[in-house]
Amino acid sequence: MSAQQTIHVGGEWREAASGATREILDPASATPFAVVAEGGAEDTDAAIAAARAAFDRGQGEWPRTPVAERAALLRRVAALLRRDREELGLLESRDAGKTLEEGRVDVDCVADAFAYFADLVMNESGRVVDAGSPDVHSVVVHEPVGVCALITPWNYPLLQASWKIAPALAAGNTFVVKPSELTPLTTVALIRLLTEAGLPDGVANLVTGPGSTVGARLAEHPGVDLVSFTGGLDSGTKVMRAAAGSVKKVALELGGKNPNVVFADACTDDAGFDTAVDQALNAAFIHSGQVCSAGSRLIVEESLRDRFVAELARRADRIRLGHGTDKDAECGPLVSAQQLAKTEEYVASALADGAVLRAGGTRPEGPGYEGYFYRPTVLDRCHRAMRVVREEVFGPVLTVETFRTEDEAVALANDTEYGLAGGVWSGDPGRARRVAGRLRHGTVWINDYHPYLPQAEWGGFGKSGIGRELGPTGLAEYRETKHVYQNLAPRPVRWFAGG
Repeated sequence: MSAQQTIHVGGEWREAASGATREILDPASATPFAVVAEGGAEDTDAAIAAARAAFDRGQGEWPRTPVAERAALLRRVAALLRRDREELGLLESRDAGKTLEEGRVDVDCVADAFAYFADLVMNESGRVVDAGSPDVHSVVVHEPVGVCALITPWNYPLLQASWKIAPALAAGNTFVVKPSELTPLTTVALIRLLTEAGLPDGVANLVTGPGSTVGARLAEHPGVDLVSFTGGLDSGTKVMRAAAGSVKKVALELGGKNPNVVFADACTDDAGFDTAVDQALNAAFIHSGQVCSAGSRLIVEESLRDRFVAELARRADRIRLGHGTDKDAECGPLVSAQQLAKTEEYVASALADGAVLRAGGTRPEGPGYEGYFYRPTVLDRCHRAMRVVREEVFGPVLTVETFRTEDEAVALANDTEYGLAGGVWSGDPGRARRVAGRLRHGTVWINDYHPYLPQAEWGGFGKSGIGRELGPTGLAEYRETKHVYQNLAPRPVRWFAGG
């Protein structure tokens, strides 16, 4: 397979129909290190046709493969992912700019997702419905949706692909996946592993290319039965609008502006204070803040603010930036020049609106920082009128707001059009659970931030999206529900007198 053959259709690797290619940049150096095919509408139509044929053709193909065989294939994929952990982790690090250790952890999580959906689908079945008569056999069963269009983001390319591909395959669907044009390489590698695991030709199809052509065509195409999209709000609304014409199923995960609420009673001793500060750094700056669930809004009790922010800023200034493969690097670059410029614009806007810079706020200087690096930034004295507080930055920027009462903390945390995730820190278990119960966010962590479980649903309220990934609901997204009613002793109804 040549470097340009990154489009996978009907079991074959090919170049783009137009011959177009795209260079993939290492965000740490801003230099190209790979070349992929730049697919378009023609390639997308071919991939959809292959997925359609694989779904619709006769007995014995993937949708009709016994559940145990589908689960066994998913487990083989999980084993292959663990086998190739170092190679895939390095590729994810170079492609997305994250540290090598983050890349390795991502591969572990991807393997866990495939293993989880293998177990889940083995333990799920339809249900018998009591029709009130021994002469009726009535069951509700689950069937695959059909052809799925899976559109994934650039920040967690392999992980987000797995959250869609694993349940889609477990349910018996075929699919076309479109990774971000910025970070497609690990998705290409995953399709190779699916083939190695024995997935039939045509079930898994891949088109590398831009959202404006490939993504738009997937969303509007009448041969697609479901579109699952993870990305920005503006792009998500375009996907939903395009999908409406064919009334296909839609699942959207559109990010968040996530609050991390810290009560003073979480920091009554040095250990509690140290943990809350450490976790606030993790919440905001993991993967340079390029995380949909990043705790980018620190909402801290006013009596604690000065001490907490001072220590937070001191530690933020000590975070070591570097290439993901540098063993001393704690944080990598942003993914692109565009993302770097966007982050700088948000910080400049916040300072113009009266925010106080406590840490960061600049690009690092010197050798090794030729790429898209930006120092972890802490902005104090922020308020809801600021764009940096309302809008998703997707960069290493943490804003600080304060509250005096529990009601005020909840009001601030819920004062967002998003609703993906949030954190609550308190030494009072009753208060912590009470506040968590009042937050309008799809995931709420208490005295922690960022862990997720493949068996627990992931998704948000409000403009954070529609539907859920992971958990039993994540599998249900890729299924249709059918009621089968069988009359075991049919007889005339005699509704009409002339019978």
